[in-house]
Amino acid sequence: MTVPDSVLTGVLADLAAEGDRLDELVAGLSDDEWRTATPAEGWDVATTIAHLAWTDEVAVKAARDKEAWDAEVMGAIMNPTGYVDEMALQGAEAAPADLLARWRAARPALVQTLREFPEGEKMMWFGPPMSPASMASARFMETWAHGLDVADALGVELEPTDRIRHVAHIGVRTRNYSFKNNELEAPAEEFRVELTAPSGEVWTYGPEDAAQKVTGSALDFCRLVTQRVHRDDTDLVATGADAEQWLTIAQAFAGPAGGGRAPKGDDQ
Repeated sequence: MTVPDSVLTGVLADLAAEGDRLDELVAGLSDDEWRTATPAEGWDVATTIAHLAWTDEVAVKAARDKEAWDAEVMGAIMNPTGYVDEMALQGAEAAPADLLARWRAARPALVQTLREFPEGEKMMWFGPPMSPASMASARFMETWAHGLDVADALGVELEPTDRIRHVAHIGVRTRNYSFKNNELEAPAEEFRVELTAPSGEVWTYGPEDAAQKVTGSALDFCRLVTQRVHRDDTDLVATGADAEQWLTIAQAFAGPAGGGRAPKGDDQ
C-alpha cells in the first residue's frame, strides 16, 4: 500500500469536508425537493448528486478496473457531447435515499483508491492522465462547484472557505487550455494573478513583474473558472487585453467550452 504524501492528504481532507457540507444540504430533503431545478440547465438536485457519484465511481474504475474503465471510455466516444448528462440523468432516476447511499459509498471508495494508487504513477482519465493529488483536486473542484448549484437551487448561502484554493490553482493552471479550447492562441507570457482568499490571505501566481495581471477575490475567480458566475458579476480586475479575454473564456474543467452563466438580471 502506498503511503500518501502530505499534498494528497491535504487535498483529500478538504474533499471530504466539502462533500460532508453538501451531504448536509441534501440529506434532509424531501423527495420533491430532490427534484428542485439547479442553475445548470436540465439538472436538478438529484441529477447533480448522481453526477458526483458517477464521476467518483468512474475514477475508481480508471485506477482499478481496466475493463470497466474501457467501457466508460467507449460510452464517451459514442456520445462525446452527451455522455456525462446521460449518466447523470440515468442515475437521477433512482429513489433519493438510494442515490444518497450510492454517493456516500462512492466517496470513501475514491479516497481509498487514491491513497493506495502506486506512487509516481498517473491515473487514466478522459483527458490527460492525472496524479492522485490532481485527481483529488479535480474532484474537489467538481464537488464545490456543483455544491454551489445545489445551494443556489435551495436558496442557501454557503460560507466560503480557503478550501477553494484547490479550485484557484486549477483555474490558473488551465489558462492556456481555456484559450486553446476556444480556438485561440494562448498568450506567450505568464500573467500575474493575485487573489484574496476568504480568510484574507493573498494567493499569488506568476511573476511579479508580468505585464498583464488579474486581481480580485478568490471566490469570484473560482466561481468564474467553474462558470458559476458571469464575468460582469465579479470584482475581478484585469490589466491587459489578453488577461481580460481570459476572464471571458476561463474554464477549469475539461470538455467543450461551456456557455457559462448569464449576467444577473438577464435570467429573470
